[in-house]
Amino acid sequence: MKLKNASGFTLIELLVTLAIIGVLASIAVPMAQLSAQRGKEQELRLSLREIRNAIDQYKRLSDEGRIARNFNASGYPPSLDVLVDGVIDQRDPNRKKIYLLRRLPRDPMQLNQALDAASSWGKRCYASEASDPQEGEDVYDIYSDNKQTGLNGISYRQW
Repeated sequence: MKLKNASGFTLIELLVTLAIIGVLASIAVPMAQLSAQRGKEQELRLSLREIRNAIDQYKRLSDEGRIARNFNASGYPPSLDVLVDGVIDQRDPNRKKIYLLRRLPRDPMQLNQALDAASSWGKRCYASEASDPQEGEDVYDIYSDNKQTGLNGISYRQW
């Protein structure tokens, strides 16, 4: 009786293959997490820049008299939604609206996904101190409410 040569992998070959896959996975997973965090940080940077530019544009238009404001108002927008909803141009005879943002980006670092875009940001009014930002009658600046630290070593709240 002749035995046929068995073909296939030995147990040792399978264990070596699994060990190699495990080492590669232990390298790839942290790299993927780092890449995802970099992407979220880039999105945060761009969102902050976009909203802050819109706030500054609103203030400039208010100072030029194109946006109506009360006598004692700072000239900054009363809410972030105003930047998307638009404001009436006081100098336009047709009273067309000026839109400063197409949409309000969410805070990419906000963990609570149930919040709307405007509520996802921390807001600082003109009357509050930079070291202790408080909401108030207007929106002077925005910041991320996330207390974690970025890859650059600076807390997201201070970006």
